[in-house]
Amino acid sequence: MKILDNKIIIVTGGSGLIGKAIVKDIESNGGIAINADIDTETNPDKNQFKCDITRRGSILELVNNIVKIYGRIDGLVNNAYPRTEDWGVIFEDIPHGSWRKNVDMQMNSVFDFCQIVLAIMKKQQSGSIVNIASIYGIVGNDLTIYEGTNLTTAAAYSAIKGGIINFTRYLASYYGRQNIRVNCLSPGGIFNNQDPIFVANYEKKVPMNRMGAPEDIAPPVSFLLSDNAKYITGHNLIVDGGWTAI
Repeated sequence: MKILDNKIIIVTGGSGLIGKAIVKDIESNGGIAINADIDTETNPDKNQFKCDITRRGSILELVNNIVKIYGRIDGLVNNAYPRTEDWGVIFEDIPHGSWRKNVDMQMNSVFDFCQIVLAIMKKQQSGSIVNIASIYGIVGNDLTIYEGTNLTTAAAYSAIKGGIINFTRYLASYYGRQNIRVNCLSPGGIFNNQDPIFVANYEKKVPMNRMGAPEDIAPPVSFLLSDNAKYITGHNLIVDGGWTAI
């Protein structure tokens, strides 16, 4: 028996870099991964549903469809990462409206998805949620790794991811008595063909001497979703090659 046998699990942003790996790993562990992504077309036969996570109505429509088809929702992975076109401008140049919009799109969509899915899980008296956070929600940014490149890091990212980590702890405390577990996972830097200077700077500082890969993130997500983690809730699993250990 595989660790996710027949579990119905929604993965937001399942068409993206990390999302694809999470979907694949869930399926390899016997689960039914529902890809909820704005960049896919609805095809229930392929477990794909177009969903705009920034619109509560779109989330409600998706969840209702999943419950109609499968009768339950066993897991949710909040992985999608919507952002504005000016994402990553230096702090002094961030427009106030951009800051507000990014917080709304990213943090508030996690709230909406959790609230809607948790209503289903509460009726079931079971379920597991994994929110994807980041090491930058735990520690300050090492800006030296961006030297010599045109890359930077978004200030809103740290605020949002830090908020998601503590929101996860709140939900774990609130829903523990309903046999619902809520955890988060904080990846380190993931290789995505970035500037070679940035990659070299990053890898020089991380104890395992390499950036992460999506395949490093997906198996721990499956573990947290599974009954192998049945007594783990409110936890932030750091998967960073040792970055935050030093």
